Amino acid sequence: MRSHDHEHQPSGEADRRWLLTALVVVVTFMAAEVVAGLMAHSLALIADAGHMLTDAAALLLAVVASRIAERPAHGAYTYGFARVDALSGQASGITLLLLALWFTVEGIRRLFDPSNVHGGLVAVVAVIGAVVNLLATWLAGRADTTSLNVRGVLAHLVTDIWAFAATLVAGLVIVWTGWLRADAVATLVVAVLMAWTGAGLVRAAGRVFLEAAPSGVDPQTLGADLVAADGVAEVHDLHVWVLGSRDTALSAHVLVNPQYDCHAVAASLRALLAGSYGIGHVTLQVDHADAPAHDAEHCSDAHGAIHTAPAPRL
Repeated sequence: MRSHDHEHQPSGEADRRWLLTALVVVVTFMAAEVVAGLMAHSLALIADAGHMLTDAAALLLAVVASRIAERPAHGAYTYGFARVDALSGQASGITLLLLALWFTVEGIRRLFDPSNVHGGLVAVVAVIGAVVNLLATWLAGRADTTSLNVRGVLAHLVTDIWAFAATLVAGLVIVWTGWLRADAVATLVVAVLMAWTGAGLVRAAGRVFLEAAPSGVDPQTLGADLVAADGVAEVHDLHVWVLGSRDTALSAHVLVNPQYDCHAVAASLRALLAGSYGIGHVTLQVDHADAPAHDAEHCSDAHGAIHTAPAPRL
């Protein structure tokens, strides 16, 4: 079996600069919001500040994960560190779910025992917070959004924008009606948003760790496309899985009609997979359909290694 190096597309220094700039914006406002939340006795503002703390942690983790993911494949890590990206996204999702649970409990408690919330201060801080988060979202969005790592950061920031909108409404309701429980209701709205976003990130990371086919790729349709290619008699042991948020891998055993050159067929299948599905990590065993099973003379392509787990024939 021949070994070979895989090339990975790095996020780049530019992406990290955008993320670090967004981090500075978020941390600066978060500190101010904690002070404002304590002054206003507002759980909704404290909840927003807690969410912004996870924003800051997600941004910092995204920068670190981006750097690690760029490390080349070596030693036991033959595919490199692409899945660090998914680890970062999963960490962001789990953090959001835990915060959602905590703010749900506190929000329900405040429904029964509301604090004397200063609605005017809450509304003003919420407006400023929404503007700050829009800026941070724009900055982070300048990075590579195909990365699950960056998508996790954006999910945090966009959720915060909606959270500030809910907090603004709560502050205005308190100012106009004096109904203090509006602060607790806004907190519960924030908690629901956190849970929804966190669950989505955990599911997306789970697809990577379970080596599922990438979203939008149907293995049956892909297999049918391979079988329909000129010279292909049969395809089996087909596996397609996600390496990271940017990379997809495929392996298969391909039987070629005797009158065709198996190397040419392998090249055409690689071109098909790269052009139609964006799959660059391809490992094919290509043999003539009439070759005996015990025949040692195979015409496997240059990437050699074979997956022999049984799979339905296509």
